[in-house]
Amino acid sequence: MEKKEKKPIGLTTRIFIALLLGAILGVVLHYFAPHNYFFDTVLIDGVFYVVGQGFLRLMQMLVVPLVLCSLICGASAIGDTKTLGKVGVRTVGFYIVTTALAVAVALTVAKIINPGMGMDLNTLETTETGISASQQTSMVDTLLDIIPKNPLESLATGNMLQIIVFAIIVGIILAKLGDRTQTIHNLFQQGNDIMMEMTMMVMSLAPIGVFCLIARTFSGMGFDAFQPLIKYMLAVMLALVVQCLGVYQILLKVFTGLNPIRFIKKFLPVMGFAFSTATSNATIPLSIDTLERKMGVSRRISSFTIPLGATINMDGTSIMQGVAVVFIAQAYGIALTPMDYITVIATATLASIGTAGVPSVGLVTLSMVLTSVGLPIEGIGFIMGIDRILDMSRTAVNITGDAVCTTIVAHQNKALDKTVFAQQND
Repeated sequence: MEKKEKKPIGLTTRIFIALLLGAILGVVLHYFAPHNYFFDTVLIDGVFYVVGQGFLRLMQMLVVPLVLCSLICGASAIGDTKTLGKVGVRTVGFYIVTTALAVAVALTVAKIINPGMGMDLNTLETTETGISASQQTSMVDTLLDIIPKNPLESLATGNMLQIIVFAIIVGIILAKLGDRTQTIHNLFQQGNDIMMEMTMMVMSLAPIGVFCLIARTFSGMGFDAFQPLIKYMLAVMLALVVQCLGVYQILLKVFTGLNPIRFIKKFLPVMGFAFSTATSNATIPLSIDTLERKMGVSRRISSFTIPLGATINMDGTSIMQGVAVVFIAQAYGIALTPMDYITVIATATLASIGTAGVPSVGLVTLSMVLTSVGLPIEGIGFIMGIDRILDMSRTAVNITGDAVCTTIVAHQNKALDKTVFAQQND
């Protein structure tokens, strides 16, 4: 008999193992290691700090070029939806609104649970990302500030809201000009491919980075660091449930009159598949087929809205970012203003438009969201291992949102056969 080849351990598993090993080593160092030059200076503040901060800097390196290229490509694709008339407008509008609602739900749940309360990460040194609380600004100034006076300066300084706005405008113009700017379009598309590959390379180092970041954190806090992590996970899961079973189903009932419970039952196998694969793209064929056979949605609609949703609908990731912002702010003792929360909603929503196809992009764009409200990105290392555990649940929420949007748009365009929906599952 031929021996079966051993399957290589996936990145998610390796990051989770690194998280556990780092936590265990950190606790051991906290409670049992003597305070001397080797443990304190060479190991904890030397090796762990340098490697951990080096990994975070690599992630920061990705943010500006990744967001610029991916958003221009995503916006140019969305620009093509003009040719599809009302279907394109309604679909994009629905995805943007539900993403904004998702961030709002996440911020609300996080403020109720307070996952970062009782934790003090200020003892850990931070890089120069600006950990001071954002200055008070008026609504008018905030709105005007998202329009870049000098796009090159915005790119150089990493002003993410301005970069997002500029990238979306460029993408829409590229779509409008079509073949006349094909060379420039190809340039950004190839740039996006390069950044995706670079993201994969950086994320391959994540287990090492997570191990060092977590080991250093737990070496200073011991078992006190576990409770906030559990509360963070609960907050993210609760927000995901509220979005999936609450917000989506209310919208479905209001706009179509369909039975939300029946919808969930019919779509549950697709949600299970998305959960197991943790990738929206892999569920596209199954989603389109299920919507046609079990929901009565015309393939003419779903073949457009489902792939588009896999590209721009990141409600689950936006929920993680919303909870993470509150968690990290509380852990560092930084008070966020109402304007900061509005900035988080706007940044996370706009960032979702073109970056969903990039592996682990939620963690990369999270650094952008944190920077937009003056929070330290070191907190990302603390939640990275847990985030990989939650990734599967986020994907299930994302594809459910795609399906609800598709059903609503199909109903509004008279492309939904309710008799098929009323039938029992196959």
